[in-house]
Amino acid sequence: MTVLVLLSFGHFFIDLYSSALGALQPFLVDKLNLSLTQAGLLGGAMVFTSSVMQPVYGFLSDRFHTRLFAALAPAVAGIGISALGLAPGFGWVLLMIIIGGAGIASFHPQASALATTGVASGRGRSMAVFISAGTLGMALGPTYFSWLAITLGLANSYWAAIPGILMTILLVSMLPPLKHAAASRQSGFDLAPFKAVWKPLIILYFLVFIRSIVQITFAQLLPLYLHRERGFSIAGASYALSLYLTAGAIGGFLGGHLSDRLGGRKVILISMISCVPFLAIFFLTHGWISIAGLAMGGLTLLFTIPVNVVLAQQLAPTQTGTVSALMMGFAWGVAGMIFIPLTGLASDHFGMHAALMSLIMFPLIGFFLTLKLPKGM
Repeated sequence: MTVLVLLSFGHFFIDLYSSALGALQPFLVDKLNLSLTQAGLLGGAMVFTSSVMQPVYGFLSDRFHTRLFAALAPAVAGIGISALGLAPGFGWVLLMIIIGGAGIASFHPQASALATTGVASGRGRSMAVFISAGTLGMALGPTYFSWLAITLGLANSYWAAIPGILMTILLVSMLPPLKHAAASRQSGFDLAPFKAVWKPLIILYFLVFIRSIVQITFAQLLPLYLHRERGFSIAGASYALSLYLTAGAIGGFLGGHLSDRLGGRKVILISMISCVPFLAIFFLTHGWISIAGLAMGGLTLLFTIPVNVVLAQQLAPTQTGTVSALMMGFAWGVAGMIFIPLTGLASDHFGMHAALMSLIMFPLIGFFLTLKLPKGM
């Protein structure tokens, strides 16, 4: 329980930094005169370094059993991301993203594997606690960084690194050695467990990919869209993103509990089909009804965050670090790396409203793909 609590707090701060770019983009676009395509490229670089690279760290954490992958990550992420306000140009922003993204990527595989270590039953609930803590951090990140940039100025954003540094000190001091985790896993990557369950793993991967197309593209571009096309203030746009992600954190927590009762397959089906009308309401209406649709869309869309990870860990229990990275980072990252720049490019040509609204067709595809999962899952 102590390890779960520590890692959940660590996940909160790691994902606080992972959502910073979306909130800071309106400031950076104005300061550096960036195009929407460049903004999309920065978002793609963020998800590549913080998510696509996660399987590399998952492999390393399965091979080298040291807690430093998780313990040092909050400080590295905090320092890199919080320095964005100091960047004098596009290239420097890109460099800070690479550094911060490395910290984010190194934390997730090891921490998600350790969060359920030794848990014989109720793994969905334990994973829901861990993931919901991260999603809550992601939800508060836009408000935190927007408030800081408005209050202290963008050039003083480096003060935001303090929580990450303090969290690393706490993890180094209190996170126990990984002897138990090392004994329960093999010393390196083993392909055999994946060969036996490759079909459901591939389906799970693409389901995460489909969900992440909407989830991560919204997280990166929603403040810019609300500010430029719907007249929100920068602070108001960040608050709307925080509401969307907070609802997602609640959804992830509920989804983990529901999966222990209904099964993961049913929860994924419910999530994919129910989020579509709510997201449509957000785009097709205005005022509080629109924002309510955004919140409910986020809640139902993110039902599946802990579910996919737990199902994948159950399919390949000897490679939990690697498989967690595939489901939490790699699928998320590939989706973001492709669709954030693509959505930015489409926004330059067709407008952000049309570009973002077109993404809500993907959960419908996910619903029919989920029907291919074995019914016992």
